[in-house]
Amino acid sequence: MNQTMKGKILVTGGTGFIGSHTTVELQQAGYEVVIIDNLSNSNIEVLDGIERITGVRPVFVEGDCTDRAVVRRLFEDNPGINGIINFAASKAVGESIEKPIMYYRNNINILLNLLELMPEFGVKGFVFSSSCTVYGEPDKNPITEDAPTKKATSPYGATKQICEDIIHDVIRSGSPIKAILLRYFNPIGAHPSAEIGELPNGVPQNLVPYLTQTAIGVRKELSIFGDDYPTRDGSCIRDFINVVDLAKAHVKALERMLEDKSDEALEIFNIGTGNGTSVLELLHSFERATGVKVPHKIAPRRPGDIVQIWADPKRANEVLGWHAEISLDDTMLSAWNWQKRLRERGIM
Repeated sequence: MNQTMKGKILVTGGTGFIGSHTTVELQQAGYEVVIIDNLSNSNIEVLDGIERITGVRPVFVEGDCTDRAVVRRLFEDNPGINGIINFAASKAVGESIEKPIMYYRNNINILLNLLELMPEFGVKGFVFSSSCTVYGEPDKNPITEDAPTKKATSPYGATKQICEDIIHDVIRSGSPIKAILLRYFNPIGAHPSAEIGELPNGVPQNLVPYLTQTAIGVRKELSIFGDDYPTRDGSCIRDFINVVDLAKAHVKALERMLEDKSDEALEIFNIGTGNGTSVLELLHSFERATGVKVPHKIAPRRPGDIVQIWADPKRANEVLGWHAEISLDDTMLSAWNWQKRLRERGIM
């Protein structure tokens, strides 16, 4: 760790899957990190993993960002924060269809509290964790940032669209902040050290942790939702990106704002590999990389699922200077090594 810190960054939802990996990359790039998380879908022990990787334990505040008083107190207690990366949000498509009010209340209130308090505390840069769900079912792939956003297929996707609109309006109003919206595709994998990874509470809503838990015997079998889509093997196609690659994009985005590399107050980047991979191909990649067979069955299509979407990451490649570098097989192996580490620790 260098002695001259680049700045102090608030990472909301920082003990979560993407937040923890981004905290590691920020610390390794020379930033001081303050995390706030209510631990609703993560575990306090993630801080131990971050510390084992970087040698530094981030400042941690247990709190709920929907509570404006809590966020205000965080800024008062941690002066000098000059950037925010906002991961705090409910994020499961299926759950959002069942619990829309929870999703709207949580995801939108968190954003409003942060944006309202930023100017008061002199916070300059804001990175928003958005999603390719804002594009809906795309007319063509790969998809660029200029593609139209469509009516969301789930309340989760709708909250991302609304939050993007709010950020746009706040900046247009003359608020003295800069923002970068990162539209992620499908983050998977784990840190190569196997010290941190994806560990949702309860039954995983995401494909890869369910897959690895099935491979190790925690779950009976993996359900592939639909094999009759108009794709090369009938399963849905996504752009699966390694979480460490994704984390590095956030560091690039922050540097761009804090070092005034852009005249634009608001920029949007797709963060993906540029490759479409089907769910069945992902399963085969796991089996190839690990030598482990995964019991699976074909299940009915799931409401809200998009048939196929993958990124055109050219703008992020050229403007941010960011590239996805880690192969799918290496990514699946990292997810398996993390699952095995959880078993060693008696967790899963």
